[in-house]
Amino acid sequence: MRVPIEWLHEYVEPALDTHALAERLALTGTEVERVERHGVTALENFVIGRVLEARPHPNADRLRVCVVDVGAGTPSQIVCGAPNVAAGQTVAVAKPGAVMPDGTTLGRAKLRGVESNGMILAEDEVAIGTEHAGIMVLERDGLEPGMPLEDVLPIATDVLVLEITPNRPDCLGIYGVAREVHAATGAPLAPAPWRDDPGRAGDVAGAKVVVDCPELCPRFTARVFEEVKIGPSPLWLKARLMAAGQRPISNVVDITNYVMLLTGQPLHAFDLDRVEGAALTVRRARDREQIETLDGQTRTLDSDMVLIEDAAGPTSIAGVMGGARSEVQPDTTRVLMEVANWIGANIHHTSLKLGLRSEASSRFEKQLQPEQAMEAQAVATRLMLELCGARLVPGTIDVGGDGPPPKTIRLREARVESLLGAPISRERCAGILNALEFTAADAPDGLDVTVPAFRRSDVTREADLIEEVARIDGLDKLPSTLPSRHGVWGRLTTRQRLRRRAADVLAAQGLHEIVGWSFTHPELADRLRLGSDHPLRPTVTLANPLSTDLSVLRTTLLGSLLDVARHNRARGFAIVRLFEAGAVYVPTGNEIASAAPGGGASGELPREPYHVGALVTGAVRPPSWRDGHPPAVDFFAAKGVLAGLLDTLRVDWRLEPAHEPFLHPGRAARIVVAGAEAGWIGEVHPVVAAQWDLRDTAAAFELDLDAVPVPPVALYHGLSDFPDVREDLAVVVPEHVTAAQLLALVRHAGGRLLADAQVFDVYRDPERLGEGNVSLALRLTYRAGDRTLTDEEVAARREAIAEAVTDQLGGRIRAA
Repeated sequence: MRVPIEWLHEYVEPALDTHALAERLALTGTEVERVERHGVTALENFVIGRVLEARPHPNADRLRVCVVDVGAGTPSQIVCGAPNVAAGQTVAVAKPGAVMPDGTTLGRAKLRGVESNGMILAEDEVAIGTEHAGIMVLERDGLEPGMPLEDVLPIATDVLVLEITPNRPDCLGIYGVAREVHAATGAPLAPAPWRDDPGRAGDVAGAKVVVDCPELCPRFTARVFEEVKIGPSPLWLKARLMAAGQRPISNVVDITNYVMLLTGQPLHAFDLDRVEGAALTVRRARDREQIETLDGQTRTLDSDMVLIEDAAGPTSIAGVMGGARSEVQPDTTRVLMEVANWIGANIHHTSLKLGLRSEASSRFEKQLQPEQAMEAQAVATRLMLELCGARLVPGTIDVGGDGPPPKTIRLREARVESLLGAPISRERCAGILNALEFTAADAPDGLDVTVPAFRRSDVTREADLIEEVARIDGLDKLPSTLPSRHGVWGRLTTRQRLRRRAADVLAAQGLHEIVGWSFTHPELADRLRLGSDHPLRPTVTLANPLSTDLSVLRTTLLGSLLDVARHNRARGFAIVRLFEAGAVYVPTGNEIASAAPGGGASGELPREPYHVGALVTGAVRPPSWRDGHPPAVDFFAAKGVLAGLLDTLRVDWRLEPAHEPFLHPGRAARIVVAGAEAGWIGEVHPVVAAQWDLRDTAAAFELDLDAVPVPPVALYHGLSDFPDVREDLAVVVPEHVTAAQLLALVRHAGGRLLADAQVFDVYRDPERLGEGNVSLALRLTYRAGDRTLTDEEVAARREAIAEAVTDQLGGRIRAA
């Protein structure tokens, strides 16, 4: 939402500069994204001028040499290329030194050999319109040469660019923002622009409206104007539209845009002579029904959408965009001005499904209220009479009427203090709420507050009123307090500490944390090569998704990790180290199915286990002068990260061979923690990696942190005063025996005296070891805490290990 300060000051003018006002609004909950400057600068160089003489240029057919009185004593000579310039005109002039909207500083120049000291301005040259074919010719009454142009036209203004939250559609209008500024600063607020309505109630001769779906159209209003003169809007109106981000078109169309920006309520103007039968019907569309919209596109509708039709067929997609057939044309003389109210969820669904978003749909989808329709109708009526010379046909078509009666909520002083942690007086609460156009009346223990129609959907309970009071009074004034109830401790749960420790460990290993969407693309399962019966295949579809690309709940973190890896690799980052922690959504088989807006569904929600995932790609380490070409990451790079994580969490874990369709065969494993399967690890399958444009090897793992037991309290042991006994042992085992199996057996057979066992080498030689065998070199460490071990004790453990290897693995100890 763009709010020109010049327009805002018509209704409220606080004693704050633009940036201070932006800060004040931000502190009250109205987010100001940025402050922009619209129009020109160096305003002292923009003045009113009068053309004294306009003669042909001696060296150019399309240029004229003008002598212009700019109030400085000596007239200025200005070369002008506009075809409509003539002597006697009152014009807008930019003198040398003026700074134009694009930042260019105007200077003296020679045009085809003739000196020019400035510029006679067209609309687009001061950003108050789009017309460039001719200069602006101003009314002469009251204007004298040399007068500042800013006193006549709004050629420069600051603009607040607001990020309006979905619960505050009232702030999508200039007057709604003015109301917020009034409450936040105490500056006087001008009366509402819809206070005086030139129209009246009653039937309208020559027009008819029928609403067949009142459940989707709570109110439909219309007025008829005759003797309408289509033409350009006045410059002040064009200037405000341009500053607010709208392009001027014609007076009638500009009025609809102006009123929408002022009140927050969209309107639509029909050429009544192009409405067949002079009657409109509001109904649900039929499946596969088509309409050509104002943008020239043919749209295909379905029965969940609402359209407006006349006797010849559809004319508009309700709440989204009008149709081309009945739009206002240069020869229009009769206008039907429609201002309606629609169900927001239905408009959002229609806009999303058609891929068609408009200024109207962005407002309607936030649920405007029926009362706002007549407010916009009143402002539009006055402007149609003033700017179009129109005659209002008596009466107003009004189908549906106002919304439900206003709700009154009790606001208790004690409750205000208990929720905010500080008292706010009853008088202060009443003043704030009245400034926001609530009605506050004294009650025995506080206030009885009546909610205005435009806040009906947002303020529904006492806590909402307390929030309004707190944000205007100043959230920064509230003290820091803990909730006043027993059993509240300012500490994390053991499970929360486990999750934070996991994130800290991964960050300490050089991985960067990402935050992905909980939603994913429905085609992700196919890209990961997941079969129809694979447990990771997403099946929970959102009823009202943000987009088709985010329409199912994710079951794995791998998709977002691959997305971010591709994004970084495409921008030149060769080494990517990422991790993400968050919930995934595992179907239960009874999960809630997708449903149309307004519909319902029953069933169990999916489970939401908390996972942590990591992905590494590129080289294992950055190149250096000692190692210009380090090796690429592989399975063991990911395993090293996983080991650092699980060892820090002090849990018993191991890897077992596994197969996943998205992982490289033979380079994948399942993670077993405390005897239960808790995730997977491996190199990403080359076919899968190629779909994310990852040409190098990518290795990843994903761990269910909810399956990881909370580590016990750490126990510490003193260092032994007695020496270790270390020996290396080469063990020949069949190829299918894993190093993990061998180590587990060796540690068990070694007993309590075996303090540590590690594999440090692998050797293959079919001639010496036999076909299908492999030799693993082990480094064994023996230790006793109360004595120095003897050779006999160590030999006994070695024999036990050799016997276990032979009996259980079919291996042998290899001689040196």
